[in-house]
Amino acid sequence: MDKKKLSAAMAAVFTYIKTAEEASVIPGVVEPVQELTVQPPQVQSNIWGISGRQIHMQANSMMQLRLFK
Repeated sequence: MDKKKLSAAMAAVFTYIKTAEEASVIPGVVEPVQELTVQPPQVQSNIWGISGRQIHMQANSMMQLRLFK
């Protein structure tokens, strides 16, 4: 990458970080970004369904590899 482009990109990033830090110090200027908390979905495992899909996938891969003649 060109040195001028690299220095411009680094300056932009540092300016962005600096303004975000300054805004967090002064109350009421910019609302802080709330962190999103992602919770894993509540999933009930269906053993019979999983094993059935696995068998079908194995059968399909055997057919693709032409193991049945």
